[in-house]
Order: sequence, then structure tokens, then C-alpha cells
Amino acid sequence: MRHFGHIAPEERQRLFHQEPVVFTADSPARVLAAALGATLYSPATRPSLADDVVKQAGRGVVSMVLCLEDSIDDADVVDAEENLVRQFTDLAARPDAELPLLFIRVRLPEQIPDLVARLGPAVRLLSGFVLPKFTEERGVPFLEALTAAESASGHRLFAMPVLESPDLLYLETRRETLDGIFRTVDKWRDRVLALRLGVTDFCSSYGLRRAPDMTAYDVQIVASVIADVVNVLGRADGTGFTVTGPVWEYFRAQERMFKPQLRRSPFLEGQVEELREALIEHDMDGLLREISLDRANGLLGKTCIHPSHVMPVHALSVVSHEEFSDAQDILRPERLGGGVLRSAYTNKMNEVKPHRAWAERTLQRAEVFGVANEDIGFVELLAAGLPG
Repeated sequence: MRHFGHIAPEERQRLFHQEPVVFTADSPARVLAAALGATLYSPATRPSLADDVVKQAGRGVVSMVLCLEDSIDDADVVDAEENLVRQFTDLAARPDAELPLLFIRVRLPEQIPDLVARLGPAVRLLSGFVLPKFTEERGVPFLEALTAAESASGHRLFAMPVLESPDLLYLETRRETLDGIFRTVDKWRDRVLALRLGVTDFCSSYGLRRAPDMTAYDVQIVASVIADVVNVLGRADGTGFTVTGPVWEYFRAQERMFKPQLRRSPFLEGQVEELREALIEHDMDGLLREISLDRANGLLGKTCIHPSHVMPVHALSVVSHEEFSDAQDILRPERLGGGVLRSAYTNKMNEVKPHRAWAERTLQRAEVFGVANEDIGFVELLAAGLPG
């Protein structure tokens, strides 16, 4: 699989200075963590789940979570588990199908070894489990269960803890909770692929819900938690983890609602504003702003609950030619001693030592999302990536 792998090779050559790399479910964890992109959630109760997975992979999705937790009714859990096993068996019988990274979001630790055993040979299609309401106390049994299931199956399994507990939100317990989470994920570092933020749960603790013209960062009580999570768990000193962006709740029917505006005219100066107006009309402008703020606040990738969110996340994850040029200059071997240099674009100063961690992260993102050609921007990437 690869980002933008669903578009024609000649189109990728037009768009990219450096194309996204090909990766598989067996790739190193550092590659997979950076490559998650827009992780699309789907209720595990869907009767056409196998077909949906194949369809979404063909539309550019590279990671999916099949959910047994909040997205389904408590009374449907047993049926949903049975459906998951059937759907994985169906997918395993399609050896030529291109599949995304697949994760299961469970409710209880004991579901992990049970599902792995029931999946049988089809477990080879599973990349891991999403662990809800993760704290030290709740997380240890989940990670112990995952380790045991991995050993029993002989198949590598990753965990993606969801940080959404009220103990993490409330000021009086936040520091202790963050310390406990760090101790836990640090102990199981090889098994933890990424940490996910459950902002909807944070808002529910105060009866809040952000409007479509507001981002998570406009809700100050939520923004403060995101900042503290990144502060403790997202550091660039080798102790941090990939932390993914929060879910965007709003959507319209599908991408076709604004695709006509993208394809109506050549990519000229006025089209950026035209696209902006189309996205505002269809409740997408808030999503674009939130994706940009995710990046500015140290988050990579995003939880998504609708296919129309996928390509905006991926298009805004592509490294610009300017970013790539700056990162390469900063990381040149002859720059190891530090110093300040003017960027090749002659519009900024690059300080080698302070910007080194940024440059390393930028090149890691460039590896999996690619580097746009000098004259290619978000509009072109989004237009090319949307289904025809």
C-alpha cells in the first residue's frame, strides 16, 4: 500500500517531487506510525464490512478501525464479534485484494485473545487493537492480553491506546494520569504504534460539543489537554510517541458535493478561493483548519468517521517542496555543528540546532506521504485524490 497509490502513476509523477513509499503491514513500526494518515472508523456490525474495507482501500484509505465499542449498542456486541470473524474470513479468501491496515477497537481485555483465537488464519490481516479509555490501571490488562495473544498466534500485533478518560481531563488528576500512561506505554513501547485522542469524550464530561466552524483548539479545556498530552507523550527526544489528531464529527453525503468545483476549471490563482468557498458551504472548512492546527501542535494523522474526511487529511499531510528543501538543508552532514542559514526559498532563516527535530520529523512524513512538486499545492492534491 502507499498514500495516493489509488491514482494513476503518471498523475503521481505530475504531483510529486518525491513519491510516497510503498509499505506493508510488516513494515517497521516507525513507518506504520507515520503512515496511518486518516484512520477511518467503521462499526463492526456492518453486514457488508469486507466489501466496505476493499472499497475504501481503493479510494486511498490506508488504515481502518473496526469498532466494537462506542459506535455500537451494548446489546449488539456478541453479534458484532461474530460478524467481524465472518468478515475477516471473507477478506482472507480474497488473496488479490488490496487491504488497509486493520485494527479492532475492543471494550474489554479478554476480547483480545478471544478474537485472535476465533480469527484463526485470518488473524494475518489484523494489525492490532485500539484500547479505549486508556490509563495505567486500565491499560496494563489490555497490553498484557495483547502480548499473550501475539505470543499464541505468532503474529505481530500493535496497540493504539485512546486517551479519553475523565482522569486525564480533570486538572486535579491530569498530571498523575499522564505519568501513569507514560510508564505503561514506555514499558510496552515496542507494542504501542500510536496514541489516539478521544476529544468527543473530553467534551462530553462538560456537556460540550464544538460547532462545525470551530476546531478542537477553540475549546480551551480540550486544547489544554492536547497540549499536556503532547508535552508528556509526544516529545521529539526519543521518548515520545506518535499522537494522532481528534475526530471531526461533521460531514455531508460524500466528496462529490464539492468535486465539481475542483474540476470545473484549470488550477489557476482563483481556484484556491473557489475551493475554500465550496468547503465552507459543505462544513469542511473547519476540518481543514483543524488538520492544520493538528500539525502545528505536534499531532500526525487523524481519527475519521466519514470517507469524505480522508483525502483532506492526506492532501494536507504531503510535505511541500519548500518544507522538504528546508529540512534537507538543516540535516546536511556539514551542518552538524549548528549555525544559521538562509532558506533556499530566501524567505526565512533556518537555525540548524533548534530546527533539527522538526527537519527529522518532516523527512519522516515526506517518506510516507511524499513531497509535492514545486508548483503543486493542496488543491491539486485533493482534486487528484478524490474518487472519480
